[in-house]
Amino acid sequence: MMSRSYTNLLDLASGNFPVMSREKERKRFPRVMTVPGNIAELDDEQANSVTSENPSSVAGDRMIIVSNILPLRAKRRPDNKGWSFSWNEDSLLLRVKDGLPEDMEVLYVGSLPVDVDPIEQEDVANHILEKFKCVPAFLPPSLLANYYHGFCKKQLWPLFHYMLPFSADHGGRFDRSQWEAYVSVNKLFSQKVIEVLNPEDDFVWIHDYHLMVLPTFLRRRFVRLRMGFFLHSPFPSSEIYRSLPVREEILKALLNSDLIGFHTFDYARHFLSCCSRMLGIEYQSKRGYIGLDYYGRTIGIKIMTVGIHMGHLETVLRQADKELKVEELKRQFEGKTVLLGVDDMDVFKGINLKLLAFEHMLKEHPTWQGKAVLVQIANPAMAKGIHLDELQAEIEESCNRISKEFGRPGYEPVIFVHRSLSISERMAYYSIAECVVVTAVRDGMNLTPYEYIISRQGITGAEPGSNLSGPKKSMLVVSEFIGCSPSLSGAIRVNPWNVESTAEAMNESISMSESEKELRHEKHYRYVSTHDVAFWSRSFLQDMERTCADHFRKRCWGIGLGFGFRVVALDPNFRKLSIDDIVTAYCKAKSRAILLDYDGTLMPQNLIVKTPSAEILSLLHSLCADPKNVVFMVSGRGRESLSQWFLPCKKLGLAAEHGYFLRWPQHEEWETYGQVSDFGWMQMAEPVMKSYTEATDGSGIERKESSLVWHYQDADPVFGYSQAKEMLDHLESVLANEPVAVKSGQLIVEIKPQGVSKGVVAEKIFTSMTEKGEKADFVLCIGDDRSDEDMFELIGTAVSRNILSYNTDVFACTVGQKPSKAKYYLDDSTEVVSMLGSLAEATSPASSDDEVHISTRRFNRLASFND
Repeated sequence: MMSRSYTNLLDLASGNFPVMSREKERKRFPRVMTVPGNIAELDDEQANSVTSENPSSVAGDRMIIVSNILPLRAKRRPDNKGWSFSWNEDSLLLRVKDGLPEDMEVLYVGSLPVDVDPIEQEDVANHILEKFKCVPAFLPPSLLANYYHGFCKKQLWPLFHYMLPFSADHGGRFDRSQWEAYVSVNKLFSQKVIEVLNPEDDFVWIHDYHLMVLPTFLRRRFVRLRMGFFLHSPFPSSEIYRSLPVREEILKALLNSDLIGFHTFDYARHFLSCCSRMLGIEYQSKRGYIGLDYYGRTIGIKIMTVGIHMGHLETVLRQADKELKVEELKRQFEGKTVLLGVDDMDVFKGINLKLLAFEHMLKEHPTWQGKAVLVQIANPAMAKGIHLDELQAEIEESCNRISKEFGRPGYEPVIFVHRSLSISERMAYYSIAECVVVTAVRDGMNLTPYEYIISRQGITGAEPGSNLSGPKKSMLVVSEFIGCSPSLSGAIRVNPWNVESTAEAMNESISMSESEKELRHEKHYRYVSTHDVAFWSRSFLQDMERTCADHFRKRCWGIGLGFGFRVVALDPNFRKLSIDDIVTAYCKAKSRAILLDYDGTLMPQNLIVKTPSAEILSLLHSLCADPKNVVFMVSGRGRESLSQWFLPCKKLGLAAEHGYFLRWPQHEEWETYGQVSDFGWMQMAEPVMKSYTEATDGSGIERKESSLVWHYQDADPVFGYSQAKEMLDHLESVLANEPVAVKSGQLIVEIKPQGVSKGVVAEKIFTSMTEKGEKADFVLCIGDDRSDEDMFELIGTAVSRNILSYNTDVFACTVGQKPSKAKYYLDDSTEVVSMLGSLAEATSPASSDDEVHISTRRFNRLASFND
């Protein structure tokens, strides 16, 4: 049954949805609890809840691991009555718990690897929940086809591996119904998680690209839920990812996690670049941690390769030895040098490139003919991938050609094994291979090299000379496009597209001295044995705890519809400015100071024409007309622009260029308050800025009387930001002995005289009022960027400076919900103008003819503000 909240979300995310048939509601599974108690059901009609205030009934923290497939094996019973289940010992996610605290309970949520008849589903679900602590999500075959074989394998998988759908046969064109199925399955998974979730005590760890929009569904219900996501595939560059029609929906969904993990910095860098280019979100690095500030929440970025389970592989090695598989292979390849490839049958694994490289090696180094053998194991594809038939035909053709040219009686140069091998068989092949070759053209991680290293090390304490002791030497030829490549510094890295260099790498690997092989193996083993799967999961949990540490310190609530939903997290003392509160304080005040920024505060940043509207001039005129008010426009703009724009407002005070020039109300002359009168430094700085402008398309220089500003809002965001950082360092070096300050702002770099700031302007205004015996008992200060923070900071210390009294009503307000020294915020310039309109109407009584007009205007403003 589809809930109303589900329909609303999907309608906004992906257009009109087909009517889904009603299914019989199945019984929910009880939450897994360690202490007695009743927990109320959470049905879909409560989806508007954005807090998690219910007290927990669980004694300690739990980890809920969510993945596409549960770590279980399933088979029908011999009598065909029901199912038999066991742990899938080869599953990586089963080993995650080894790195978690011993007392942490682990639950799994996912689908089963088999299709269970609807009649049996409830019994199966109860059984595996009780015995394995697994919660199954049963997917109807039609939904599974569109979700997994459709969107996952024909849209995301090719795109994340850099294959664009140039034609219907190459990849797959975007299919809206497949996207709808993907969202439907993610919704279903969220329901299964909620059935067992205790939101204030549990951690939720979501795995891989199958469930990338799941974080939004969970975050809509529980804003403080501790939730992480790890991507096991590559993340493509922004130029590739931006071709996805639902690119922003997926990015925003991932940003509802608290921690997002990637195997390599390259993958993380691509994700961060997409966030910057498509959402305008920049990352920051602090004390070694990378974070994205997203509406007051810090989303952590984790970079760490996954590891293997040492104990499991050693057990498998013993099993392979017991089954005499190693001895059998040693006899089969006696006198031969074995190069081994172990790959899934997939277009991205580069199997044929490996065969071509091996063929080239035999041609260029004929001494290996009759000696070197390439054993290529190809695991059958798990899903209906792209071009599999053509790929298999190409591989078989290459194998036949190489065998025909170089084969002879007793020597088969290529052995192609196209079947599923047990892990013990695979470990046996590793044991006899002199080198493992991985030539994937793109792969998320690929643990084959790690498994090979462990098998060649053998088992600690094994009898020397036995199969279990291992030769303790190994060689690797690995593609530079796989996730494990950066961690294998002793491997020979290759570009698999360069067949000749790959062939030379193969020859080098098997021709290398034994001592060199041992040293490289020792280096690899030291890394692999210490960075196992337990280390990976423990490190991820620690980072998730650190990232979520301030969840309960901040005020959090959800805003937005569809996949635009996000959580706003603000300091408890930071709240939206109440119109009623400020009007009340305004009316009772006898001496008021009103300080207003212009760009981004009264005037939206995205407008090209910045001239103030008639409405703004009228509001300012009304405020200035009240003798109780001292109103100042405190801007970074030049005095010429401000003088011209606000000419009708004679009683308006103006501070230009952040306060270097000041014009008091009802005065014509501008006063200079900067300490610098010699601007010779401009002749030093301007050539530097010009050189960056010429090199940065979309940037420009604004020259003011007292300052220089470099703008790069129209430049490429990544390149512009990089150039701004470089320019900042360059200018600080060039102007080190000059009395100026070089600062970065919102898409600008500015050079201005020292001692000039909006905070100094605020201090002068408050001091002047105090000296006149009119110390302000009401202060309103509004701004939107970093320069305005100087005013907010000054206001915070004004009482101790004795320029404001302790009972002054202070309304320091920033525009936009973001970290600030102000205690209040308004969402945008429209709300600022509406608020000022309310103050203007409370300023002085109007004539009877005007009262109707003003009342109507006030009603319209309040209506738009509330909207």
